[in-house]
Amino acid sequence: MEKRLGFVGIIIEDRQRAAPLVNEVLTAFGACIVARTGIPYESKHCCVITLIVDATTDQVGDLTGRLGKLPGVSVKSALSKPRGNT
Repeated sequence: MEKRLGFVGIIIEDRQRAAPLVNEVLTAFGACIVARTGIPYESKHCCVITLIVDATTDQVGDLTGRLGKLPGVSVKSALSKPRGNT
């Protein structure tokens, strides 16, 4: 399966409880994460993480599925179109 460039947006609503669990998942997928930016948003009591990924659709699905199951975590993703499509 072909790897594609994409991004994953993660919102952590309960930072103290969920951040260590999110970091565990991200460590497991470290090979397909190209870049990571995390911003605490104190006035909203949350944290926003954006990832740039180079991964297959299955890898992104597995990553976002694991993150989405964590309490207090919301996740969305998008991938580039497959090569050869216009």
